Amino acid sequence: MLERYTTHKGFTLIELMIVIAIIGILAAAAVPQYAAYTKKAKFSEVVVLTAEYKSSVHLCVQDRNELDPCDSGQNGVPPAVSTPRGYLKSLTVVNGTITSTATDLLDEMQYILTASYTPSTNIVRWAVSGSCLSANLCSK
Repeated sequence: MLERYTTHKGFTLIELMIVIAIIGILAAAAVPQYAAYTKKAKFSEVVVLTAEYKSSVHLCVQDRNELDPCDSGQNGVPPAVSTPRGYLKSLTVVNGTITSTATDLLDEMQYILTASYTPSTNIVRWAVSGSCLSANLCSK
């Protein structure tokens, strides 16, 4: 008499449970990283919108040879942003210092660019500060 051998196809229940557990562990590690990545990507919009004002302040300083007259809405610097634009809640320029505030979705993090001007060399340098640095959303 011939014996029939049947081969089993598929996975056992324990193998499937192990795979699901591994996927769960990987997902638990990936979700916080993804959330931080998306938050940083959203905050980059604030940095990009601030760059327009940075260029304007730089030109103002070069024309006026000082930082004092370089305020929002004056001497070629665009007016302050008071109504939200994307993830940017507000933006002001006072004496060459640009203060950008993100919306509530980004915990109202601030991105501050402070200009320093050396008349003898006619060089404008920028320093980055604000709560975005400690949250690792922007860099110096």
